[in-house]
Amino acid sequence: MARVKSSTVALALVLLLMTLVGDCYGALEFGYYKKRCTKVDAEAVVFSVVKKHFNEDKDTVADLIRLQFHDCFVRGCDASILLEGQGTEKTAPPNLSVRGFEIVEEAKVALDRRCPGIVSCADIIILAARDATFLGGASWYKVETGRKDGRISKASEALQLLPKPSIPVPQAVKLFAQHGLNTEDFVYLLGCHTVGTSHCDNFQDRLYNFHNTGKPDPAMSGGLLKSLKKTCPRNTVSNNETFLDQTKGSEFVMDNGFFKKIMKGEGILEVDQQLAIHPLTKDIVRRAAEDNRVFTTKIGPAMRKLALVGVNTNGEVRLGTCKKVR
Repeated sequence: MARVKSSTVALALVLLLMTLVGDCYGALEFGYYKKRCTKVDAEAVVFSVVKKHFNEDKDTVADLIRLQFHDCFVRGCDASILLEGQGTEKTAPPNLSVRGFEIVEEAKVALDRRCPGIVSCADIIILAARDATFLGGASWYKVETGRKDGRISKASEALQLLPKPSIPVPQAVKLFAQHGLNTEDFVYLLGCHTVGTSHCDNFQDRLYNFHNTGKPDPAMSGGLLKSLKKTCPRNTVSNNETFLDQTKGSEFVMDNGFFKKIMKGEGILEVDQQLAIHPLTKDIVRRAAEDNRVFTTKIGPAMRKLALVGVNTNGEVRLGTCKKVR
């Protein structure tokens, strides 16, 4: 999950959140489309599309979870990340590696054939992320629907508001709290790094020049350091990547492998490793590492809370495509 800068960003975030307060998600409800889209089961259509892609590519789990996070943390859960064009969120550096757009688009096209202009792209993102979380091994959870789609999408906002891999834990906790997410939610949402990968440029400083010390991050285990130096050689720009969960055999599974690894100094991103060390989060990490059911049952409620960030229920629904507004 990407990166953030302090005072300017905090101010920008406060101003943004002020535009999102009010009747944010009062009109949302479980099963919203059952009485509005009677010719087809909208949630079943989304699940079918996600499952097809999951069967073809297990990265689908990480892709769709990350897509929800990157959408909801900028302007709320309004599908603004899907809009194409110069200077849109999709073009911001933190979003260049975001995937899953074609899955949402496929579901939108399928739904609009039977129920045109009713199911929002914003809801499809939330439903698809829920389905991917479940297919990856977490417990099923219900989500409210009824979101509308946003018309504004700015790369500058994505660059400012998405947290960086090196964000300090206390600052991250405050950032998540401003979105209505508590410390446990923060830990479990970062626990989604039990699936997915990260490129060298997100952690290369930890290998060679941690916080300008000229040395590696002392919190990283020697074995992982040696391995990552082979993947990401010094003074090179590399497109190489590595799994965020170093547990062999469970890189695509929503389990507690990530928590076990960061307790051994085998976190890839700085913020991930700090979760296991910082007093605000280390006890939550320990409990999740000791019992797989903690993460698999609590990630759903955390994802549901994330899906309620800055919801727009008074806007429009894009017709035929999620890539542009009418």
